[in-house]
Amino acid sequence: MIAFSKMHGLGNDFVVLDARAKPLPLDPDLIRRLADRHRGIGFDQLVLLEPSETADIRVHFFNNDGGESAACGNASRCVAGLLAEETGRDRVTLESKAGLLPAERHADGRVTVQMTTPRLAWAEIPLAEPADTGAVDFDIEGLPPAVCVSMGNPHAVFFVDNVDRIDAIGPALAHHPLFPVGANIGFATVIAAGRIRLRVYERGAGLTLACGSGACAAMVAAVRRGLAKDRATLILDGGELELAWPGDGPVAMTGPWARSFTGNFDPETIGR
Repeated sequence: MIAFSKMHGLGNDFVVLDARAKPLPLDPDLIRRLADRHRGIGFDQLVLLEPSETADIRVHFFNNDGGESAACGNASRCVAGLLAEETGRDRVTLESKAGLLPAERHADGRVTVQMTTPRLAWAEIPLAEPADTGAVDFDIEGLPPAVCVSMGNPHAVFFVDNVDRIDAIGPALAHHPLFPVGANIGFATVIAAGRIRLRVYERGAGLTLACGSGACAAMVAAVRRGLAKDRATLILDGGELELAWPGDGPVAMTGPWARSFTGNFDPETIGR
């Protein structure tokens, strides 16, 4: 049997597996079976914890389709909260494929994670061909040009009048030929100074209640477009995140985290 923790950040939910003491038998098939919300446990992403030589812990993020992602903002916040609780320290650092992520637990229980510095060059995102990443046109009627950015994973952010339109076209955009490895698609609307409504369709998980790296990408996009200053509140389906980005360097993301329940599963029978 393998122990797990079920966690969420604003409803973006995760299964967390701890492999710090010994390796775990994890493969794409098992991840997909665990992700099944009817026969498995169910989650948007799976998080694997491992020992680190350069930080307090190393984290791997896997989408519910079995593929690995270099970044997951809400999961990073959950792991940081879990580690702060475990160690009694308010400041911890995570090692991820996107780089080192310093984090701080606040008195109100919320956690701030310093996410990676956004990558803005077309080849870094990556796009399939050279383009102005501040205004990428997809030639779709009624859809404005997107701001494309990598937060360790690729994002395209569209500033629109109706964020609910993402339900119909998010899946196609996430796998558009311009994105050789797919992209997370964000539809955003500035509703007031410093307040942005956002919905995100993730390339490997679908439409989620919240996407931390997507909120970071939307913050970067808003600053690049002159639609926000250095701080903003992002309003997602699952709740609110506070973002800060001065125009360069890492993006700071602050929000809540929660442990839903813990349990054990048999890797041979789960999800079958």
